[in-house]
Amino acid sequence: MKNSKKKNWLVTGLLMLGTLLVLFPLYLTINIALKTPEEMGEPLLSLPNEWRFQNFADAIEVTNFFNAFSNSFLVTFFVVIFTVLTNSLVSYAIARNMHRRLYKVMFYYFVSAMFVPFPIIMLPLVRQTAVWNMDNLVGLVFLYIVFQLSFNVFIYVGYIKSIPVELEEAAIMDGASTWKVFWKIIFPLLAPMNATVAILTALYAWNDFMLPLVILTDPADATLPLVQYIFQSEFSTNYNLAFASYLLALLPMVLVYIIAQKWIISGVTRGAVK
Repeated sequence: MKNSKKKNWLVTGLLMLGTLLVLFPLYLTINIALKTPEEMGEPLLSLPNEWRFQNFADAIEVTNFFNAFSNSFLVTFFVVIFTVLTNSLVSYAIARNMHRRLYKVMFYYFVSAMFVPFPIIMLPLVRQTAVWNMDNLVGLVFLYIVFQLSFNVFIYVGYIKSIPVELEEAAIMDGASTWKVFWKIIFPLLAPMNATVAILTALYAWNDFMLPLVILTDPADATLPLVQYIFQSEFSTNYNLAFASYLLALLPMVLVYIIAQKWIISGVTRGAVK
C-alpha cells in the first residue's frame, strides 16, 4: 500500500508540474495582452493595473483579423473534411490488398514520403504551384491534403488491419458492393481514428506558417499565422497588440478541442470495446 501511495504522489506531482509548464506561458500571454505599453516596464508576473481589452480591438483592426480568420477557417474546414474522406478510402484499399505487390509498394512509397524534409521540395513546389495557378487558397487546401497522406495512410492501415475481414465478407454475401461495405461498415468503425486524424489535421492546417508563406501570393489570402508574422515584423516593439493577436488566433483551436474532446474520448472508448 505504501509503494502504491508513493507512486500515486509521484504521478500526481509530475502531472501538476506538467500543468504548470503549460499554463505558465498562457498566463504570461494573457497578462501581456491585457497590459498597457507603460506597464511593460513593471515585473513580468505582475497583474495589469488596468485591464486593457482595447488591445484586442486594436489587434483585430491592425491585422485585418476577420479576413485572415475566414481564410484559415475555410482552409482548415475543407482540409479536415477531404483528408478524412480521401485518406481513409485510400488506406482501406491498401490495407485490404497488401498481399498484392502493387499495393505493398504504394504503402511503402507513401510511408517513405514522411522522411522527405519540406525544405528539399519547397522551391520546386513554389515554381510548380505558380505554373498551375495554384498559388491560392484552393492550392493550399490541395497541398495540405497531399502532405498529410503519408502519415495518415500509415496509421489508418494499421487500424484497418485490426478490423475483422469477416464483417465485410458477411456484407458482401448479403449483396453489398465494396463501396457500400466501406461507407456502411468500415468508415463508422474508423470513428476513433477519424477523430484523431481530424484533430491533428486541424491543428496542422490552422497553425502552419511555412506553406502559406511560400505558396500564397495575394495578401488577401493570408491566413492567421501569416498575418501575425507580417504584423510582428512591422510592429515588433508593440508586444501588447502582438500577444493579443496571438490569443485571438489561439482561441478557436482551444474551443474546438473543448467542444470535441467528449466525442474523441467516446470514440476511442467505442473503438477499444469493439
